[in-house]
Amino acid sequence: MSAVPSVSVACTWLARLLAGCLALVACATALAHGVASGDKGYIQEISGVHVIPFVYLGAKHMVTGYDHLLFLFGVVFFLYRLRHIALYVSLFALGHSATLLIGVYFNIGVSAYLIDAIIGLSVVYKALDNLGAFQRWFGVQPDTKAATLIFGLFHGFGLATKIQELELARDGLLANLVAFNVGVELGQLLALSAILIAMGLWRRTEGFSRHAYTANVALMSAGFLLMGYQLTGWFVSGQGA
Repeated sequence: MSAVPSVSVACTWLARLLAGCLALVACATALAHGVASGDKGYIQEISGVHVIPFVYLGAKHMVTGYDHLLFLFGVVFFLYRLRHIALYVSLFALGHSATLLIGVYFNIGVSAYLIDAIIGLSVVYKALDNLGAFQRWFGVQPDTKAATLIFGLFHGFGLATKIQELELARDGLLANLVAFNVGVELGQLLALSAILIAMGLWRRTEGFSRHAYTANVALMSAGFLLMGYQLTGWFVSGQGA
């Protein structure tokens, strides 16, 4: 039996993932890190510790968070060893977790538009890094581990700004935030596993080397679209005045 059908399915899945993320960013029908209206009502009405619901909400956010998925896609694009993947994903998770918990618990106010624009910038950065642009343009290679951690901090603040708008009950807040963060990490593992399986199959084809450049240009375009949308929202809202 040939493995070609499986590889074809994997390539198709990756193409649809990237195209879908581009479409979501281009349409810009909602802010990144938004919380579904049904979930908003539930979160605002409850108080006390609710571990399972918040784990579910965290996982749902990550699996449907196209900006997260775009960044993770860029991070693992040229990572082949499992220990390297684990290191970079752990750095991203550390940054994301820290600012999510600290931002909400201590009610640190940051403009959601600017944070989400920086998240778009993280996607642009990773695509340029994958294309070797920094070496060609400036003759230097940024510390990719430090960049992954730093951008992880901004990704966490992105969600924190949205959660703060919901005015969660202080009763059980810390436990619920920890549960939400656990859900985020579980969702990240689930999404990352699917991406890695598809990437592994795609890399086994001759088309990978031919299409790697195009894929990262598309990734960079998605990041620029997200940045432009958020910065436009920032100016239109009057925050940039």
